Amino acid sequence: MLRIWLCGCSVIGLLSLVLLSPVQAQQIGLLTGSPTGTYYRFGQDIAAVTINSGLEVVVKESEGSVDNLRRLVSQENAALAIVQSDVLGFLNWSSDPAAQRIASQLRLVFPFYNEEVHVLAHKSIQRFSDLTGKRVIVGTKGSGNWITARHLLHLLQLKPAEVIDNLAPPDAVYAVLIGKADAMVYVAGKPVTLFTNMEELVQDPRYTDLLQSVHFVPLQDAPLMNTYSAASIGPDDYAWVSSTVPTIAVKAVLLSFDFSQGQTPYSRTRCAQLATLSRALHRHFDTLQRTGHPKWKEVDLTRRISIWRRDTCSQAVRRDLTRGDPVQQHLNTMLNGQREPQSQGSP
Repeated sequence: MLRIWLCGCSVIGLLSLVLLSPVQAQQIGLLTGSPTGTYYRFGQDIAAVTINSGLEVVVKESEGSVDNLRRLVSQENAALAIVQSDVLGFLNWSSDPAAQRIASQLRLVFPFYNEEVHVLAHKSIQRFSDLTGKRVIVGTKGSGNWITARHLLHLLQLKPAEVIDNLAPPDAVYAVLIGKADAMVYVAGKPVTLFTNMEELVQDPRYTDLLQSVHFVPLQDAPLMNTYSAASIGPDDYAWVSSTVPTIAVKAVLLSFDFSQGQTPYSRTRCAQLATLSRALHRHFDTLQRTGHPKWKEVDLTRRISIWRRDTCSQAVRRDLTRGDPVQQHLNTMLNGQREPQSQGSP
């Protein structure tokens, strides 16, 4: 299945890292998601703060995380992508050598925000394990939503009667409300407009009973909690929800290829661009948190995500920014698994 989505990437895509023209390399493409989604808005925010540093970030729409990976290794001018953090595990678990080769060359530029897992279902479904034998919508095939939903089912070894992967999110909500599906899995940073808009149904007597028949399923099974971060969904996020529901979250991350080892002009240009981007985001981080998408308030640019290797080009800037702070230097040394140099005379 993965080969269908990443076909041709093992040769053509990797050669493109060397063969793109210098003109293309003057810009840097950023693959995001739907124009109505948070990924795209984050891309716009990034482009707004990097342009004054001489870096033009071209924000590109996409069909999701796997589409982003496919295009990242194509001949398209796209050296950055926002994806869900569990995509790396998806690549590593694949038996496709091309997928594993791509995974080994990806690097984490910055961690971003949590994307909460929303499981909208009929109230007869009280636990995620109740989805066995049910009709479950997992998102469009190849999207990050699809990857996470299938991973959740795999972790608990659940076997739905039908896995539906050809419905857009609004159609999925409608299918659950009218009973054509029993549940849908939707992964996005709360509050999600898709579910916020359901409050309008409360005001229409034609839909009141339909809305009262569904809820968000709590996610707190041990295998899920061991793999993902704990989160919650409640009335502060969606006015039609009556109480707080425990759930899990996956981290959205900004990634690129490892350009630090390349000796071509293209690789050196890309590495310099990543350093410029990193410097701009650190310099304007307060502005992003104040005027950008609300999810910027959750971002910690220094957070570590264990399965991802950090990008060297962008991290060099962070080391420069903290060089004058001995406490930060010590912390960075410890987090990177390095030993502090001993002073002369130390045993």
